[in-house]
Amino acid sequence: MALMSTITAIVPTSAQATRFSIAVDGTPAAVVGIETIERLSLAVGVEYDDIRLAVEHDAAKLSTYDRAVGLLAASPRSARDLKRRLVLKGEPPELAEMAIQKLNELGLLNDADYARQLTRSKMSGPGHSRRRMQQELFKRGVARDVADEAIADVVSDESIDTGAIIERIARRKAQSLARLDPAARKRRLYDFLARRGYDHEDIRRAVDTVLSESLEQEGTDGADDRETPDD
Repeated sequence: MALMSTITAIVPTSAQATRFSIAVDGTPAAVVGIETIERLSLAVGVEYDDIRLAVEHDAAKLSTYDRAVGLLAASPRSARDLKRRLVLKGEPPELAEMAIQKLNELGLLNDADYARQLTRSKMSGPGHSRRRMQQELFKRGVARDVADEAIADVVSDESIDTGAIIERIARRKAQSLARLDPAARKRRLYDFLARRGYDHEDIRRAVDTVLSESLEQEGTDGADDRETPDD
């Protein structure tokens, strides 16, 4: 008659006090949480064979969850993007889905909050347009309706002045185009802003304003450089 395997140790892991290493017949067998220990009544001396599958399943769930938490700690993500990354790293899709569900329940994963956070950063900093922000959020796995609501909320709450942002970006770009003739400068500046997803009318106003300022400044600089006649 074959001997039954037996749990010989349950000790906290060095990494987390909420994780416990289960040893069976003196050999580490699984890492589980306190919930598994309580639910399965794990203790030293308990026969392991009948509960092996349950322990291993819980250990796999916990491992996937801990990896998901690690990914979120490294960088905020949407639920869809997080699941995709977990699967790419070899986690079973069903366990990845369970981890995401738990993170949602704990309030650690929220696509709406993530979308607002990213929108606030990208629109106020680099000056993303609404259209480019929609594309960015979609690429990161945020649903269209969630993205649109986040953009609207941020523009309203932060009182973002799209016109001022476009002019700021246009002024910075115009400096690198200063050596071009006015027509080429205008065309290049317009194309640059169009690629960033801004609306035609907003681009036209910004380009006219910025180039008018540039030409006025150039005229002033030219007048200052001219020699004045002696008295």
